[in-house]
Amino acid sequence: MMDKPVLFFAETCPDTAPFVARLQELGVQYEPVEIQSSLGNLKRFLALRDSRAEFEAVKARGAIGVPALLLDNDNVVLDVEGLVEVFAK
Repeated sequence: MMDKPVLFFAETCPDTAPFVARLQELGVQYEPVEIQSSLGNLKRFLALRDSRAEFEAVKARGAIGVPALLLDNDNVVLDVEGLVEVFAK
């Protein structure tokens, strides 16, 4: 089991900044995994993306699927609205 959620992201993705900003607003600590910085990080993300149904719609529209937050309960959050649903008190 993870100590904290894992955030898969790409610095160059326009969706990353608002996603990270909302995580900070909500006080969520996470393990950052930047997928463009190493092949190991990319492989780790692709193993998740290619094995999970949550990413099917993302892949169908030609998107990569980041940012993606893997929670300690094994759920995946793919959008800012989902962050609010999970973490807003």
